[in-house]
Amino acid sequence: MGGAAPIVAQGLNHYFGLGEARKQAIWDLNLTIKRGTLTILMGPSGSGKTTVLTLMGCLRDVQEGRVDLLGHPLRGATEAELVQLRRRLGFIFQAHNLHESLTAAQNVLMGLQVHGAGDAVKQRHAAAHMLGLLGLADRMDYLPANLSGGQKQRVAVARALVSNPEVIFADEPTAALDKESGRVVVDMLKTLGQTRGTTTVMVTHDNRIMDLADRIITLEEGRVVKDTNP
Repeated sequence: MGGAAPIVAQGLNHYFGLGEARKQAIWDLNLTIKRGTLTILMGPSGSGKTTVLTLMGCLRDVQEGRVDLLGHPLRGATEAELVQLRRRLGFIFQAHNLHESLTAAQNVLMGLQVHGAGDAVKQRHAAAHMLGLLGLADRMDYLPANLSGGQKQRVAVARALVSNPEVIFADEPTAALDKESGRVVVDMLKTLGQTRGTTTVMVTHDNRIMDLADRIITLEEGRVVKDTNP
């Protein structure tokens, strides 16, 4: 778990709205996320968890302060630079965002194909392997309409992990999953950190998986109020 920290935020402020309606959502946030760790962001609704996640994941522009992701400053980065960075990331959202016209395996293959052309046979094997790890070996050729909500979410997880990303950003990834399936997913994220140095930052309210975290950061009204491993 050595090496440079993959995520560093310094003096981060963020605002929504304009003029008199402008409201500060994040206040002077300073965080360093170590490589290979599983970090959970928690806090009440409106505390800024998802805003922090999207700022770190270059899905939202940095307005004030600094975020360095994999050694690259995000503020002022060009769209081409951000595209290259996003190819090194994995994203898991509560809304699974699957393509309804593609099978489970084809949806997972998309997670590889955004990274460019590769050996098609190897890609199919990788997709099948990842779906198998998540208990979906017998659902590879199913369309999303024929999958349960939990199965769809596991397909979305497989799509995010199949490219072996360096950093994974996950927003409520276990919300649609039962306890066992949720732990399988988070156990995989934990193992990727230990074996490959993959770094995971996760927003969750799921108390069933908190014991798997290396670090839990609690936010309230845009500020860090508790940090188990600063």
